[in-house]
Amino acid sequence: MPEHAIPFLREVVVFLVIAAILVPLFQRVRISPVLGFLLAGVVIGPFGLGALADRFALLGYVAITDVESVAVLAEFGVVFLLFLIGLELSLERLWSMRRLVLGLGSTQVLVTGFAIGAIAFAWGNSINAAILIGVSFALSSTAVVVEELIRRKEFSTRVGRASFSVLLFQDLSVVPILILVSAFTGAAGESFIEALAVGFGVAIAAAVAILVLGRIVLRPLFRLAASARAPEFFVAITLLTVIGVSAATAAAGLSLALGAFLAGLLLAETEFRHQIEVDVQPFKGLLMGLFFLTVGMSIDLQVFAKLAPLIIASVIGLIALKAGLLTILGRMFGLPLSCAAHAGLLLGQAGEFGLLVVGLAIAGGLIEPVPGQFFLIVAGLAMMVTPALAIAGARVATWLERGAAHSLQPEPDEIAEIGHHVIIAGYGRVGAAIAALLREERIDYVALDLDSALVGKLRAHDEPVFFGDGRRADVLAKVGAERASAIVLTLDAEQDAEQAVRDIRKRWPDVQVYARARDLEHAAALDAAGATRTIPELAESSLQMGAFVLSGLGLPQDAVNTLVDRLRERGYEGI
Repeated sequence: MPEHAIPFLREVVVFLVIAAILVPLFQRVRISPVLGFLLAGVVIGPFGLGALADRFALLGYVAITDVESVAVLAEFGVVFLLFLIGLELSLERLWSMRRLVLGLGSTQVLVTGFAIGAIAFAWGNSINAAILIGVSFALSSTAVVVEELIRRKEFSTRVGRASFSVLLFQDLSVVPILILVSAFTGAAGESFIEALAVGFGVAIAAAVAILVLGRIVLRPLFRLAASARAPEFFVAITLLTVIGVSAATAAAGLSLALGAFLAGLLLAETEFRHQIEVDVQPFKGLLMGLFFLTVGMSIDLQVFAKLAPLIIASVIGLIALKAGLLTILGRMFGLPLSCAAHAGLLLGQAGEFGLLVVGLAIAGGLIEPVPGQFFLIVAGLAMMVTPALAIAGARVATWLERGAAHSLQPEPDEIAEIGHHVIIAGYGRVGAAIAALLREERIDYVALDLDSALVGKLRAHDEPVFFGDGRRADVLAKVGAERASAIVLTLDAEQDAEQAVRDIRKRWPDVQVYARARDLEHAAALDAAGATRTIPELAESSLQMGAFVLSGLGLPQDAVNTLVDRLRERGYEGI
């Protein structure tokens, strides 16, 4: 390569072509980006088109024959994955879902991990390798499952909450598993107990030091970056935090991924969390894609051809084992059979963390290359069938519920698990739009409406919409108003809306109340009744139309947004 050439230029161009063209095409046929990158990696890797590059010169421009050449870049994808996992694990969210997270989630990881580990040990793997295989394959794919839940509008349903609770604990399990990998890899000549004690001792000391220093240093740094009001500074301090903390754990002999996870935990409780998620998302998506691409390139198609019957049987067995165990455990923790079976199938695959751990175990000599290839292929194929598992889970749930009457009244035991949720009173056009936004942001909500036909239709799709009068405080109490983050009123009748605001403010003075108003006069009455914020529908729609007109006339979007915000702050003066 000439001295002036950019390192990995061809590999980067190939990756960007896949990310910008091929993966969007996969999405059009409802193949998730994760699976798209995996498939693309198999095709362009050294065991796909790379195997033919010597005979066909043109293939050398699109195939990647050396996985190690991009493995360093791919490791940053893992770092950002673990950072975002830590960022989502706020104590508030964990506490509000503690029964399912700490109960069902922990039991699922322990029971499933023990069962899979025992099978791996029986097939001739060492005790260390069997433990790692068991606990890592007990985890499911957070990236793929959450994407399916959002796409199928099931995230805020009972199945979605149960599945996400299990995924939350699985994400928490990442830390001890990473420590196990480090301990076992560096345990030459040490006993299992010694390796475990040393690994956890070093990890705990490093974690405590990072968390203590981080709390002292990070918040002032982020406030300084935020005060500059320049997005590039904020992104820079975020990247510095992720990479800096990861480097600190690596210097302590632990993994980069563990440091990224701790960095996410540090920032999860700060006021900057949501802005950080938005800023890091593009980096995370691309680098995670690079990680899955390298996983796909590591899959040897010859191994698959030789062991195809055993691999397919193992994929089926893994899904059946995990789905069956989670169904049984879900029933033990009070989930209806239909919900437990649906969640079991949805979480029946292996996850991206299983792929990572197997790769680390192969690199560390804990698993031989051929068995390692076998595990990589099984995990990859299990992830690829997740959309089919989601469909099968929904159909099994429908079949199990056949003949059972759906109650249109809110069930207190179901609502009791929800904390920090949003209550939508009135599920018409506005209420449905708000619910769609909440689903996109993974925020729990409960909706009330008096249209029994509409409620019945939505409940048939397991949406959290219940028959009830959102004007009445006693009905709002049934859906956990005292624990709600906000109540949204989209009621048509003006006097009913005003009285509802007064009743809510009297009974729950601290809850945020957002109310739709017909016009400015109605908005003023709702403000006087105690609404946190009112949205005058006619004035707001006029303002939005005016904004589109200004944009169409060529005004810069920033200038239009500033003008619109100014008119809102003036109380829609002149509209």
